[in-house]
Amino acid sequence: MTAPTIEPSRVDTGSSTDPALRVDGLWKIFGNRSERIIGTPDADLSRKDLQEKTGCVMAVKDVSFEVAPGEVFVVMGLSGSGKSTLVRMLTRLIEPTAGTVHLGKEEITNADERALRDLRRKRVGMVFQHFGLLPHRQVLDNIAFGLEVRGEDRTERRDRAQEMVDLVGLSGYERSYPDQLSGGMQQRVGLARALAADPDVLLFDEPFSALDPLIRRDMQNEVIRLHHEVGKTMVFITHDLAEALKLGDRILIMRDGEVVQVGRPDEVVGAPADDYVRDFVSDVPKSHVLTLKWVMRPLNGDEAVEGPALQADLIVREAARAVLDNRGPCRVVDGDTVVGVVDDEDILRVVVAEEHSS
Repeated sequence: MTAPTIEPSRVDTGSSTDPALRVDGLWKIFGNRSERIIGTPDADLSRKDLQEKTGCVMAVKDVSFEVAPGEVFVVMGLSGSGKSTLVRMLTRLIEPTAGTVHLGKEEITNADERALRDLRRKRVGMVFQHFGLLPHRQVLDNIAFGLEVRGEDRTERRDRAQEMVDLVGLSGYERSYPDQLSGGMQQRVGLARALAADPDVLLFDEPFSALDPLIRRDMQNEVIRLHHEVGKTMVFITHDLAEALKLGDRILIMRDGEVVQVGRPDEVVGAPADDYVRDFVSDVPKSHVLTLKWVMRPLNGDEAVEGPALQADLIVREAARAVLDNRGPCRVVDGDTVVGVVDDEDILRVVVAEEHSS
């Protein structure tokens, strides 16, 4: 697995700020009278058994989570896990069978058609795997399209579109048509179009899965850069663990429509919830993900530690040089509080374990 080249900012998801997005008890069951299944023993059947018994398909089962303002929240799972159905329910492109979705303080699941249309136009931006660009429109007009639908003045929307062109690195291509652009450049247009409306939340549904690996890596780095610059709340759907670990402040892992685990990348790798997640993360270079809090040991009361102080949330590989260059243990701190100690043996233990597992 290739190590991330840029680290995303990690937000404080434990703050008292109201969530940007809140999902409570969300279900999607496809089939006739599907709503009657919820709350019955049939809801606990496997997907196969439920379909054989009722003809219904369980896509998403009782999913709940919150996304903090400015957070990059990644939903990850294999094909058929329910992740794409989930992200489409957030704006009711697919209607939930049960449950609620709140964007800020506004409940999306009970919004009428007019309110829902307004929300999609102004408060939520979406970026899909298939770019959906208008082939007969130049880059600038594709980016401005959403603003045009909103009825904004032509000069204002073109000025805004030009700002987005510059932001995503497409300066000089304003007059190009989609078929004159590479896949990565087309996806930049899609990203710029979503950003142009200045939405509260950006939803990404596997936007880079059709791109070549090198272009995909560049686009991941672009998302990280844009997140640093504009600070948007992002919900990112992917089947790729490396992508999830690289982008996510937190990761939600799905299997068969259910939530298996939610946590920061280091929590998912360091403390997998079950064998399913453990198998997923078995090939991850742990020094690239785990933080010092996972490898530190307690500080003995009489132990003298004169080495540099390193923050507990520092990734092991980033701390390795400071620890290995120091002739003795280093303090691990949380703010100004010493919470443990780490030395070269603690660092090398992680690296050696990686080599043996590769």
